[in-house]
Amino acid sequence: MDCNVITCDYKKGRVSEDKLLRDVFVCFSFGFIEMKKDKKTLHLITKLMNWTEAQSYCRSNHTDLASGLNQVDGKEIEALMKSKNSSFRAWVGLFRDSWRWSDGSDFSFRYWDMQLFNDTQSNKKCAMTLLNRSGKWSSDECDKEKPFFCYDAITDKMILIKENKTWEEALNYCENNYKGLVSITNPEVQGWVQETAKNADSPYVWIGLSYKCTLGLWLWVSDYVVCYEKWATEGKTEGCDMSVGVDRGGQHEWFSRRNNETYNFICSKQ
Repeated sequence: MDCNVITCDYKKGRVSEDKLLRDVFVCFSFGFIEMKKDKKTLHLITKLMNWTEAQSYCRSNHTDLASGLNQVDGKEIEALMKSKNSSFRAWVGLFRDSWRWSDGSDFSFRYWDMQLFNDTQSNKKCAMTLLNRSGKWSSDECDKEKPFFCYDAITDKMILIKENKTWEEALNYCENNYKGLVSITNPEVQGWVQETAKNADSPYVWIGLSYKCTLGLWLWVSDYVVCYEKWATEGKTEGCDMSVGVDRGGQHEWFSRRNNETYNFICSKQ
């Protein structure tokens, strides 16, 4: 795995995690408290940890490691880093590894059992969950025979609500009655949304993606940073009152729409 650091003189670089001991790191916090009170969203943690430990710490105590160009290249992190007198480098949330899910998705969540996932294990190419170790992960040769889990990719994981509501009203409705507004994190979910949206009574359907001015980025209500995208040409407009509607017809692409516009919406059931 390659992981990224940012230095005190505000230069970014990449290092290999298994060749680095420990560094300080930068977490970010996101929530309605920070948005309403304009509180700081970035936090420099001076306790030395490797990248995996730093990610776990940030997710337990804040939201995640600092991620996205608007955070890593923003004024807040620049001021934070330049305020330090000594030269050091700090972990941020960018990483690269070769692990992919069989459905093609690229979620950044990792749950490796670091006591077992050593250099030898990391060279084995298929992942397994260790049911006797809190469900953490390790890896093994792909030709080994083991029990396995299947899942059904069924469209009843989401539901179309044929009521026209603002984005905030749709958000509250889905959170009160289901899991929340749907998050589209890979092409498979996009396909489910497309099939669901065809039955809408409005030209667009709300999904759970909105623009957060305090962070300067688009963020899913499920707190996933946007990796998969299907924006229409010239359909993306950033603004504090903007959320995303999926076109009912055509290519079912994404369009920025003002939060006070009213459309049908799609809730996630699970």
